[in-house]
Order: sequence, then C-alpha cells, then structure tokens
Amino acid sequence: MAGIGPDQGRSQELGTERYIVGTSGAYHAGRRTDWEYGPLAAYAVELSGAEGRPQIGYLATASGDQKARIAERAEAARLRGWQLNPLTTFMMPNVEDPEEYLLAQDVIWVDGGSVVNLLAVWREHGLDQIMRTAWEKGIVLAGVSAGSMCWHAGGATDSFGPELRPYTRGLAFLPYGNGVHYGVNPLRRQLIGEMVADGTFTEAYSSENGIGLVYRGTELAEVVSDRPDVYGWHTRVEGDQVVEDRLTPRRLPD
Repeated sequence: MAGIGPDQGRSQELGTERYIVGTSGAYHAGRRTDWEYGPLAAYAVELSGAEGRPQIGYLATASGDQKARIAERAEAARLRGWQLNPLTTFMMPNVEDPEEYLLAQDVIWVDGGSVVNLLAVWREHGLDQIMRTAWEKGIVLAGVSAGSMCWHAGGATDSFGPELRPYTRGLAFLPYGNGVHYGVNPLRRQLIGEMVADGTFTEAYSSENGIGLVYRGTELAEVVSDRPDVYGWHTRVEGDQVVEDRLTPRRLPD
C-alpha cells in the first residue's frame, strides 16, 4: 500500500481522485469541549485538499439526527477550523435541495449508530445516489462505525438487536465486507470470518478502534492510526482456509 499525500486529493481537479476513509473511532475527549475530532477525521479533511475553511457535510442519520450530538460535533469542528454543515432528515430534510447541498462540501462525514436505519432512510430520500455522485465528483466520503460500513458491501451489525447479525445491503461503493470496532467484541471477528468463508463477501477489511482504512478508488491504499498498538485486518480465503492478514498502520501526528 502506497502512502497518500494531500496533493493527490481534490485540490488538483474535481474527479481526479476518489477517496473513502472508514474509521472505528475518530473522536477524542476534548480539552475545552466534551469531544474533539481526532487525527483520523483530520486526515480525511486533509485528503480533500480544501483550502481556507473546509466545508464538512455532516450526517447523523444513524443516530436519528439528535440535536445535542449535532451541536457537539459542530463545536468540535469549530475548534478544528472547519465549517460543519449538517444534513438532517428527521422529520424532513432541513434543506430544499440535498443534492446541491452535499455537492458543495469538501468532505462528507457520516457519524455512527444504526447502519440499517441509516441506509433505509438514505434510500428513501435518494441520498444513496447523491453519495455516489459526490464520490465520483471527488468529494471525500468518510465516517465512523456505521459511517464506515455504509460505503462497503456490509458487515456485522447490532442494528437488529444485541446479537450481531450479517448485513449485506451496504452501498457497496467498496465491494468488500467491513468489520468495525474489531477486537472490542470478538464475535465481530468471528462473524466476519464466517461471512467470508461462506462466500457472502469475497474478502473483508476491518478496523480496530483508532484505525482508519483509506481507499483510493475501490482499492485499499493505506491504513492509518491515531494511537499505538492497533491494527487493520484483511480477511480472505486461501485454499480452503480463512486467513486474516494483520495490516500495520502509519501513525498520524496528534
């Protein structure tokens, strides 16, 4: 995997590169606020090549557009020098034209929660197609947890209840399974392995907390981290065995 520099991003020309950054954990305890955006989110913004005050399209659909969460994220963005532009759908979209709104952003950041509910709402509002247009235009797509899995073919989710279940209705911009919070719950690793073994996914990429998976186009280009001793994982079939390759990340500056 080759390293990626910000000069390869959207600052060249729209559409020259397409980036997706899927993370498990991108928020840190704040010094002046409850939460701050950490290095993983900052790297997604860096890849956009945005100059001046980056415009961040923010979606908290997976958590039901909670006003308190949106306010916290907006304050965290302010501390980073970013402009957070929330797109909400409850009870109705908060803007007249969601497509025009999202296509004006440098980065689209999707927060965590229920990936099942997230994508059900997006599909009803046509946001799934808008996201593809944004990606093809060169806007960086990124997010945490459900905001990582949504770009993939699917993964292991607790959206249906406490017991993890397979989910295969992701947007599939990235044609892989995606394991989030890998290592926190060993059952996530087990279920991802089973889904690769039975052919649900031909392969899967997973992130421990503190890991970001960076895709250029549809290929994994880099694994990055915001802390030591965490890893990404590539699950695949070799012969008749399921194999996990540990992916050592590049540590991002704080």
